[in-house]
Amino acid sequence: MVKDSLEQMSSQLRIPIGVSNRHIHLSPEAVERLFGSKDALTPMKELSQPGQFACKETVTLIGPKGKIDRVRILGPARGETQVEISLFDGFTLGINPPIRDSGDIEGTPGITIQGPRGQLQISKGVIAASRHIHMHPSDAQRFGVNHGERVKVQIDGVRGMILDHVLIRVSEKYRLDMHIDLDEANAGHVKNGQTGVLLK
Repeated sequence: MVKDSLEQMSSQLRIPIGVSNRHIHLSPEAVERLFGSKDALTPMKELSQPGQFACKETVTLIGPKGKIDRVRILGPARGETQVEISLFDGFTLGINPPIRDSGDIEGTPGITIQGPRGQLQISKGVIAASRHIHMHPSDAQRFGVNHGERVKVQIDGVRGMILDHVLIRVSEKYRLDMHIDLDEANAGHVKNGQTGVLLK
């Protein structure tokens, strides 16, 4: 009976996991500077969050020590340009990206971005995004958590692990999905579509 109850609770608290590779969000002004038009972004693939998409267009990131080609742009354009890379990518570029929540870019490093029609130097915006879970308010109610809360998530598997300090982000626009970066996924042998269990 106890085992059945625990298994039922585990299934109710499971969260799908998406592995985020390096990518960039561009402001409309940055899109125009790099591609020659503010309307240059072309949707290629829908993402887990409604209205978000991967673009056909890519850019090159140029750091003090190296560069990374074919970095995918995620659309639509947003208020400020933000570059999300892994800590390992930072070694390649010669940049030390702080681990930050998305949108928290004050005091972060800048970088040079090369597009087909121009080059842009930003003074801030490079981060390693902190692990987080997107939730609709109905999901937050079901899981018993609040926007801004930090939780732990257990991921099973041959290199199973528990991830701490996972940010809960709640919005009417969100669909349930947890995002971790490539470094974290490789450490736990985690694949897209795998699930984790929220620990309270």
